[in-house]
Amino acid sequence: MNQIEQAREIAGLYIKHGWQLRRALLRSETLALLAALANGNGEASPEIFAGVTPTESSVDALWFSRPASAGRESWELRLVRDAPYALLEIFESDEAEEDREDVRREMEARLRDYAGQA
Repeated sequence: MNQIEQAREIAGLYIKHGWQLRRALLRSETLALLAALANGNGEASPEIFAGVTPTESSVDALWFSRPASAGRESWELRLVRDAPYALLEIFESDEAEEDREDVRREMEARLRDYAGQA
């Protein structure tokens, strides 16, 4: 299974449980594969990325969000690998977007560190 197929499988599971794909971090190799699929080399275009512009990264990972209790919002960063690994953060409804983005960048750094050691 290639990275796009694996991402599609992971996204399907998250979406089934009420999560929304918000961002995609993809390695240059995975971006090239995505471009090849989008150009129609015989496989279906990866519809999971509809509405999401992938960002080049040193890891393949997907950002999901969904509402949490008391007006809060959950964000989960899931590594695209066979062995599941994810980081979760729950943001307060009154938390500034700049502060949220700082936390998300820290989570991405932690995920990259984990992926480099695994």
